[in-house]
Amino acid sequence: MPTDAYPAIHPDPALFRSPLFEGIGRDELPVMLKCLQPIKVEHKKGEYIATSGERLRGIGVVVSGKAAVVRETAAGDRIVMTILEPGDLFGEIAAFAKEPRWPATVQAQEASTVLIIPRDGIVGQCANACSWHETLIRNMLRIVTEKALMLNQKVTYLTIKSMRGRISAFLLDHYNRQRTAIITLPMNRNEMADFLGVSRPSMSRELSRMKEEGLIDFHLSTFRILDLDDLKRYASSI
Repeated sequence: MPTDAYPAIHPDPALFRSPLFEGIGRDELPVMLKCLQPIKVEHKKGEYIATSGERLRGIGVVVSGKAAVVRETAAGDRIVMTILEPGDLFGEIAAFAKEPRWPATVQAQEASTVLIIPRDGIVGQCANACSWHETLIRNMLRIVTEKALMLNQKVTYLTIKSMRGRISAFLLDHYNRQRTAIITLPMNRNEMADFLGVSRPSMSRELSRMKEEGLIDFHLSTFRILDLDDLKRYASSI
């Protein structure tokens, strides 16, 4: 797990796609990174990037690879909260708490590089009066708001008793987000099952039944919605 200062002269392309840096110009980003002084950390597949309950060092940004944010229930069940890809953030919800600690565990799904940005670099007073600082804070507020809404949606999935209802609601959310009947999910089947709080074999059987009944079609992580009205009906049954 090598750790080093981040070379800000040539930022990784993923950083230009990150919502944290939206509105920051290509010429401004290297200057901003020099001011923020993030730390670059390399992780192998399976390594823990952050562990629930540990003191939070700063906000994380995935530069390369893929990671999963996971929680464990009192019964020891593992639930995937979300999948992080290059440009995605983690730790932003708890970063500005009085005693910040990681609210969940973040595990590398493949070899990954992350940046850890000290929280004082974002909300602290900028000694250089950088023009981008206000944009960064505004982006941060928007991200935290959207994350809270997403977690609320996760709770909504878990309140739906039937597995078909959870799957339908999940697919409909991605349909509304991607605005197309052919949707690509940012997770594999195991991760999808963990995210919905169901077993992988049971979910696979239900997906096969939904396919046989003409509701959906799928291959790997790509789904085609064939009967939108029926999906809406199942998603609304709590």
